[in-house]
Amino acid sequence: MSGKKQIAFKELKKKLSKRIKQIPEHRTGKNKKYEIKDAVLSAFAIFYMQSASFLGHQKLVEKRKGTNNLKKLFGATKIPSDEQIRNLIDPISPQKLEEVFADCVDLLADRGYLDEYRTFDKQLLCAIDGTRYFDSKTLNCINCSHRTETNETITYSHYAMLPVIANPKKKEVIALAPEFIRPQDGHKKQDCEINAAKRWMKKHGRRYSNWKMTLLGDDLYCHQPFCEEALGENFNFILVCKPDSHKVMYKWIEQIDKGGRIAEVEKEVRAGKRREIVKCRYINDIPIKGGDGALMVNWCEITITEKGTGKQLYYNSFATNHHLSSESVIPICEAGRSRWKVENEGNNVLKNRGYHLEHNFGHGKKHLAMNLLSLNLLAFLFHTILQLSNQKYQVLRDALGARYRFFNDLVSLTRYFVYKSWEHLLDFMLEGLEISLPPPK
Repeated sequence: MSGKKQIAFKELKKKLSKRIKQIPEHRTGKNKKYEIKDAVLSAFAIFYMQSASFLGHQKLVEKRKGTNNLKKLFGATKIPSDEQIRNLIDPISPQKLEEVFADCVDLLADRGYLDEYRTFDKQLLCAIDGTRYFDSKTLNCINCSHRTETNETITYSHYAMLPVIANPKKKEVIALAPEFIRPQDGHKKQDCEINAAKRWMKKHGRRYSNWKMTLLGDDLYCHQPFCEEALGENFNFILVCKPDSHKVMYKWIEQIDKGGRIAEVEKEVRAGKRREIVKCRYINDIPIKGGDGALMVNWCEITITEKGTGKQLYYNSFATNHHLSSESVIPICEAGRSRWKVENEGNNVLKNRGYHLEHNFGHGKKHLAMNLLSLNLLAFLFHTILQLSNQKYQVLRDALGARYRFFNDLVSLTRYFVYKSWEHLLDFMLEGLEISLPPPK
């Protein structure tokens, strides 16, 4: 570990608990046996432990030990049933959990860990992408999107725009608050990914305006209205820019190319045992579309080939507001290329590595599906922060290898023993594996 102060689970849990306390009581009856806090923390614990049976195990532990790990590790007072959890979480506005993401990322920034994610010109790269996390032909709620199939059946769905902070050289991505794609008051048309991204920028632009943040997105976002809104909220952008959807822009590029005025940069790099040739071409100040008032952007393309064979390994092109030069174009293209991390290191991990993003944990009548997604993303964020900043967590994850072993051990140990804290549990695991922590650097 570096000399930066580490982040402990109890600090992250404190951020979550603080925001949960601010959720207003929505029940009007006298039956308030379980607190809203118990329901939210119970749902979060299931996602954090990656175990649907965690609460059931803790009820059995409670009978044997008189206490349980939901209480000791997560801070819940009582263990509600699955139905009680859903009923208590469903009416909560999804905005009540948004600030937890910001609180946790602020903690990363304050301790200096976010600096490790800065790239060219000290930019933070924020990759944005939409994903579907619920589908049904029968279950639906007021926040569902819907589509009519060719056989006239209706499919109800939930989508969200999931932003993450990424870095080309780092495996982990840092989840930020999602923006849900859902019917908007006063709008007849269905909501869409672009509008969700615009709302997200308006909500969070002020917070991130001093962070030097660059948005990464696919060709869907690379159009003047979105680019202008991004600039208006103090975001920079590097967006995939395809010829088919930017015909006027590529006519300019073609004419400039005929005149031999497209600048080029080339370098050789090592990628494992292979040598690669990275070639970038770029132009500054061309219109993103035709007509008066067109936004002027900068265009670049990157081609990576295998040295010796000439086999093309990668190609893409981007539009950006960052000025391009022989020094900046390769780092900017590499940053644009890292957009894939939102899918590979973000959405795919959430879908396929224990978080079960697309599983129906509960749909509800109002906000249940959205709140459960937020809690799942928060569990993902907590684990990411600990992986970046907590030595005991890092050592255990490395020692156990495959991630499923780590989570299997968590579930098994908490089924049989009660731990005073997460620190106690990590120490128990380290001792059992006979691992000594390396001295601090």
